[in-house]
Amino acid sequence: MTLPIALMGNDLIGQARTGTGKTLAFAIPLVQRSIAPHDPEFEMLSAPGKPQALIIAPTRELALQVSADVSAASSKRGTRVLTVYGGVPYEPQLEALETGVEIVIGTPGRLLDLAKRRALDLSHVKALVLDEADEMLDLGFLPDVEALISRTPELRQTMLFSATMPGAIVSLARVHMRHPVNIRAESSADSAMVPATAQFVYQAHDLDKPEIVARIMQADDFGRVVVFTRTKRAAQRLADDLAERGFNAAPLHGDMAQVAREKAMARFREGKVDALVATDVAARGIDVADVTHVVNYSCPEDSSTYVHRIGRTGRAGKSGNAITLVDWADVARWKTINRDLDLPFDEPLETYSTSEHFFHDLGIPSDVTGRLVPAAPAAPKAERSRGSERGGDRREGDRREGDRREGDRREGGDRSSRNRNRRRTRGGQPVVEGAEDSSSAPSAETPSTSAAPVEDGAAAAEGAPRRRRRRRRPSGSSGESAASTDSAPAPAE
Repeated sequence: MTLPIALMGNDLIGQARTGTGKTLAFAIPLVQRSIAPHDPEFEMLSAPGKPQALIIAPTRELALQVSADVSAASSKRGTRVLTVYGGVPYEPQLEALETGVEIVIGTPGRLLDLAKRRALDLSHVKALVLDEADEMLDLGFLPDVEALISRTPELRQTMLFSATMPGAIVSLARVHMRHPVNIRAESSADSAMVPATAQFVYQAHDLDKPEIVARIMQADDFGRVVVFTRTKRAAQRLADDLAERGFNAAPLHGDMAQVAREKAMARFREGKVDALVATDVAARGIDVADVTHVVNYSCPEDSSTYVHRIGRTGRAGKSGNAITLVDWADVARWKTINRDLDLPFDEPLETYSTSEHFFHDLGIPSDVTGRLVPAAPAAPKAERSRGSERGGDRREGDRREGDRREGDRREGGDRSSRNRNRRRTRGGQPVVEGAEDSSSAPSAETPSTSAAPVEDGAAAAEGAPRRRRRRRRPSGSSGESAASTDSAPAPAE
């Protein structure tokens, strides 16, 4: 339905259910209308080597997927195709643009960045394609898209493709398109969802969801599954949990480096990964063959998100299964989605990983568990005891070291005199070896420090250096102090 209108150069809006082949609907006309370097008309162009067609996609994964389809369609014609997106170095993209390309595919942010650097010249674009336009609206890319459109010629062909058509996208089409032809691959009464996809909605507890997903992956008709989570942290946590249970799972979210994201997608396409745990943005528009199950681990935000999520299965005429797990806090949101899409799941059935209807609905053998490998055994008791003893020894050593440092801090003075005798009497006088009564006679080697002030300056100079703070000894500890005590007036009784 699209090809005759697109090949004539008319503007059009293509709307169809996801998985029905929208990519080739605009890829074939672009390749057909582009002039490759070996064509005789190539040198007659106003700017040979400048981009003749521009395709804008909302996510990096979708841009790479569209690029693969366009490259396959143009392999016999020699049309040069360049994919532009963030997260990778600029140099290869700049070199390709300098060499010359005919079709550029990219995400809005990097495309606008290159255009502002004057490395990407859009003034000779003859055809512009907006793929998954509704997702660009959801991600806030609409200002960047309008800035890119303003850099293209006014007399161009504009094609807009999307599974849903919200009001903002319709307004965008009215402003930037000239008498577009609206093409729908089904009647307006048909559902936006693929009819070959069986849908199941369960009310499940958040702590039981990993066990439910693990048992779904052991169903009789299981091939590959895409699990959608609301947050990036939840995607990473669930992927790690499934891997620990023995399943081949990989995450796909925005916190991953671009190289890691591409590697995860490549492993999933090659069948090396059975479960791709992804967020909505990362997995938008993913087209992977033989995806038999889609699990909405967290309830979708709205009906449009639900349609795009379950559209990852049941593609190209194949059947699929879509399982939605609704937590108690998301029941109200699900009822809104159910009403908007006119689904028969207004009251999700409370379900656990051991529920009989859960096994029956999805064809799961009754004897499976949520783990392919046994859990890691706990450390033996003897090792735990030794570990606690080692920890106790370390704590005891730290405590002793702290006591030693505290004693040094309180003691003050010279730290070098470590060998001095610390034995003292209760009054503070050093103990004299061999003395019968150390409290009555002071040592001959140690100068006596009485409470009375020293009046003889010469004697003070010859003796030990004076201290700033002088300690007063109780009476009876030396002869001088006893004498001074006797001379003091007696207290009144």
